[in-house]
Amino acid sequence: MMQTELDLFAPHDPPQPYRVGTQAMVLPGFALPQVQALLPMLREVIAQAPFRHMYTPGGLKMAVALTNCGALGWVSDRQGYRYSGIDPLTQRPWPVIPEALVLLANHAASLAGFSDFQPDACLVNCYRPGTRLSLHQDRDERDFSQPIVSVSLGLPAVFLFGGHTRNASTQRIPLHHGDVLVWGGEDRLRFHGVLPLKPGVHPQMGELRINLTLRKAG
Repeated sequence: MMQTELDLFAPHDPPQPYRVGTQAMVLPGFALPQVQALLPMLREVIAQAPFRHMYTPGGLKMAVALTNCGALGWVSDRQGYRYSGIDPLTQRPWPVIPEALVLLANHAASLAGFSDFQPDACLVNCYRPGTRLSLHQDRDERDFSQPIVSVSLGLPAVFLFGGHTRNASTQRIPLHHGDVLVWGGEDRLRFHGVLPLKPGVHPQMGELRINLTLRKAG
């Protein structure tokens, strides 16, 4: 159960932040001091808006389970990709983004060079071994001047960070429990994805990876 798998695991002395683009930065272990406080809040979000597998506009079932919190949530169905203030599963507003997560995202964005980031949407993805995320751009938001802040929890993953065309070469960026990745500005519309998650068992979170992606969508 998610409620028993989301626990703290904190390695010592994470590496220093490093840039992977002109306006893209990895902050290794940045979320670790906040994880213990965040996880009960995340459990509550999942209880109110359970994980589900949405469908692409073409009718294909997405491999990665997802949910949302915030004033707006990302949804997909035969009507297309978009943001909605109502959870189509529960027909209620999405849960509020935990304040601790908003503060974490704001701080991470500031360190990466983006001040006053106030997200109104947080996409929560749940990966299990073998699941992947194909290369894509995040283009459903209204304001591309705002960065994207991505928080990784659980099993390690390899993040693909490409160029502004789908066939451009990609960097392979390892992301571990507690790492935060921020990208915006000229890097905001880069194609990106996640390689198939390798089998494994995280010491506290089990056989999964949770990714929290915060955006200013409205």
